[in-house]
Amino acid sequence: MRVFNSTIQAILDSQSIEFFFLIKLELHSATKYLTDISYDVVFDGQTYVGNSSLFEYDSPKFSSVVDREAYKIVLTDFINEFSTEMKNNMVGKNIEVRVGFYDSSGVPILNVANTMFVYKGTIDRPILQSSEDNKIAVIEGTSPMSDLDLVRSFMTSRQGMAQRSGVNSNGDPLDTSFDNMYDNKEIMVKWGKV
Repeated sequence: MRVFNSTIQAILDSQSIEFFFLIKLELHSATKYLTDISYDVVFDGQTYVGNSSLFEYDSPKFSSVVDREAYKIVLTDFINEFSTEMKNNMVGKNIEVRVGFYDSSGVPILNVANTMFVYKGTIDRPILQSSEDNKIAVIEGTSPMSDLDLVRSFMTSRQGMAQRSGVNSNGDPLDTSFDNMYDNKEIMVKWGKV
């Protein structure tokens, strides 16, 4: 169960919850700070641009099962800012998405401790969509389970071990961990009392 500080818990227990998003994109040219608040705000020492190119974003999701759901942000790109970044390969660049809350007076609470991470990861799949009416950049963050598809081969030989350890091609003469594996050697194991 997720535990919240007293300020966030009081807001979550209230009748009406109003929230905003703070998005940090670390790109090639610069780090972009975006918010869906209608004006610029300073959060954690950085100015997050309001009324920015932020068009759409995924809602916070909590799941009780392991899934491969990725996080998606949609940005307008009328000045080709994000298409240029996509051409420079933005895959692997960092994304941080936080949700913050408004107090009872409608003022955003901008204390770091009173915000929550919605997503923290890297850009996996940027897509540019253009039409006569608009031009948007869809940035998809990696799923936390994306590494489940990763395949790495491992050679069980002296030379394979040498490649992993960075020693010369013949391997470390003191390392005998794979000497008998490559030769398909059988051994007898005694079970029970000896």
